[in-house]
Amino acid sequence: MEDNTKATNLQTLTVQLTNVNEPPVFLDNLANQIVTIYMPEGTPPGTIYMVLASDPEDPTSTLNYILTPASAPFTVSSNGVIQSTKTFDYETDPHSYSLNVKVTDSGGLSVNGSIIVFITNINDETPYFTMNSTSFTIPEEMNPGTIVTTVTALDPDDAGFISTLYYSLNTPNQYFSINKLSGVIQIAKRIDVDADTLKLNSTISLNIKVSDLPSGGHSNYITITIRILDENDNPPTCTMYAFSYSVPETETNGTLITDLTDQCKDIDVDPVNKAFNFTGLSGLGSNQRFQLIPDGSGRIVLTGNLDFEDPNNIAVGNEYSLTILVQDIAFPNYKQTIYVYIKTIPVNEYPPVFNSTSYVFNVSELSPPGSYVGYVFATDKDYPYIGITYTIESGGSTLGATSIFWINPNTGVLELSDYADYETTQQYTLTVKATDSGSKFATVPVTVNILEANDEKPVCSPNSYTLSVPVNQATGTNIQNFKLTCTDRDSGPNSFQYFINSGNINNHFAFSPSSGTNVTKLILALPFDYSNGEDKTWSYNLRILITDDNLISDSAQPIGVVQTGTVSLTINVYIPGLTTTTTTTTPSIVYVTTSENVYSPLAWYVPFVCTIGALLLLGFLGALMYLLAKYFPCKGRTKPDTEPLVPPAEKKVKEDVFLEMTKFNTVFDGEAVDPITGNVYEYNSKSGARRWKETKQPITTAPGSQPLDANPTSAPVQSTGTPNKKVKTPSTAIKEDIRNASAPPGTPNKLQTPKQTSNMESRMSQRFSPKVSPKIPKTPA
Repeated sequence: MEDNTKATNLQTLTVQLTNVNEPPVFLDNLANQIVTIYMPEGTPPGTIYMVLASDPEDPTSTLNYILTPASAPFTVSSNGVIQSTKTFDYETDPHSYSLNVKVTDSGGLSVNGSIIVFITNINDETPYFTMNSTSFTIPEEMNPGTIVTTVTALDPDDAGFISTLYYSLNTPNQYFSINKLSGVIQIAKRIDVDADTLKLNSTISLNIKVSDLPSGGHSNYITITIRILDENDNPPTCTMYAFSYSVPETETNGTLITDLTDQCKDIDVDPVNKAFNFTGLSGLGSNQRFQLIPDGSGRIVLTGNLDFEDPNNIAVGNEYSLTILVQDIAFPNYKQTIYVYIKTIPVNEYPPVFNSTSYVFNVSELSPPGSYVGYVFATDKDYPYIGITYTIESGGSTLGATSIFWINPNTGVLELSDYADYETTQQYTLTVKATDSGSKFATVPVTVNILEANDEKPVCSPNSYTLSVPVNQATGTNIQNFKLTCTDRDSGPNSFQYFINSGNINNHFAFSPSSGTNVTKLILALPFDYSNGEDKTWSYNLRILITDDNLISDSAQPIGVVQTGTVSLTINVYIPGLTTTTTTTTPSIVYVTTSENVYSPLAWYVPFVCTIGALLLLGFLGALMYLLAKYFPCKGRTKPDTEPLVPPAEKKVKEDVFLEMTKFNTVFDGEAVDPITGNVYEYNSKSGARRWKETKQPITTAPGSQPLDANPTSAPVQSTGTPNKKVKTPSTAIKEDIRNASAPPGTPNKLQTPKQTSNMESRMSQRFSPKVSPKIPKTPA
């Protein structure tokens, strides 16, 4: 306490607190509000909530949890875990549960909380159809958009859950459509039962699908059938509306011309609607010649005369035009008009007749193929005349040809199709057949005589032969007893003449006799004269011609051109005693085969391809040489110095010298004396570069060596008093650089140390690779 004078007094007051038991408290949402829990139906039993509570007196004390009402399908554990005890179904179970949670501590105080559990609906039910009938009947040809029926269905999930059902046709269909929301089935396309797809089965089955979601939901299916009724909406149709028939004139009464029933049909499906008949047969002359038997049928029967020669039939041109109606029996009695054309065709009643009982023709054996031989002719009494075909039935065959005659099938002209050979066959007997347009025919014998002609060449043996004759052969003697024997199929043995056509130089050879016989000898007509130069040929190639036109012959010569045969003879002249030639008197046949390489124009591509290939190869070689010259250039070789500083060592030198030339503006700061030549040279102590010092003293060379300036290409040294102004040619400068690189350091002066000398030598050895690397003795300092 304190008064106004700031005097104070102090006293202690003690307050003793007594502990009183307090109820538990919720630590979660139950402390402030009602907890709402949503459980989807179909959730299996399990934990749905965890109650969090604590005792303020002792947070570690054990609490007691009680859940009411006890009939609810929920339990709570000793630690506050609330669990469901069943799987809920929204459609059968209550949609919500109110639970009371009571938490009691050890002192008997408690706290209460409320939990509401809502069971939510999910899409777990399959929709079902509510239709009473699944079969429907509609007529064909209804307009598109016409409603056939409405499909209805329900979804058990609709209670408390917004659900929309979707309808669709599960099978492809072109005639019907369905509204996906209302389920209304409409006609999408005009339906024709007479079409091929519906003719055999006019009932259409539709498989309809209903889904509670467009995708991923539950679906159900139903099949409905729609029967399409047929109507008489098509007239009878025929394969053609104009038929044409040809009837022989010999047909008798009662012959069926045609049955139009097989040619016409009605595409309506219903048997009543597809029935039809034929009526109204009419046409010029039809009543006397044609009728429908029985009435109403499509059978047209011949009831009159169709004789082609009858004047009444000729008046109408032996052709008849008929008109027939084909009509539906059912209403509305559709009908079509059919035209039938009937033409009478004549019948072949008479066979052909030749104008002669036999024919004889003559033809020369020299006549070429296509030559005229003769002709045959036949007539036919049938009217109208259509024509006769001629053929060779037998005869006319010869050796190597099945038939050497050909007859024109329309005119009867007989021609040669191959050469005739009198020596093989002198006469042919043919049988020629004349056939009219039908099956009637007649035959006649035809004799063809082959007239002989001179068409055979003489054939001689041997045809080719080689003979040897001595140079001193006597004139008129038979050469090597050679004889030529000839034959001719159409000439006698006295018909031959012999000529030497070519190769008979200086007329040394002749045949005896030269005509009138089929056997002749080769004789020497004139002697050889090689000594005086009259003869220079030692080998004669004679070409012999043999003709069959000998006029001295007593036998009658056949008509024809002169035929010529050929023989080749080779005659070798030899000098007796110098050349021994073995011959034989027996003639032998020598076959000479000549091979000739002839370029074919068809092989034009061969030189073309070769030329293109050669050009490509030359281009490739040129490109290769260019690349080799580009990447491997030919470097010039430095001309070696003919006056080396030291004698070359006795060993094999290398062929190539590689020089690395570096241009420096060198300052020579030292001098030394070459121990070999005694000349003074200047050097740079840093780079090692050297040069001879200009001096008017004579150059002293080592024994056995040549002066350094012996090379005539070197420029004379001019002493101007200034060392750096010495004039040198390029070759002299290169040689001096080589000498400087290979010269020994000599005796160094005050500016040169042994270390500098060794460094200079190593640098010089790296910069140059001379052809000769002599061992230079070092002069001691």
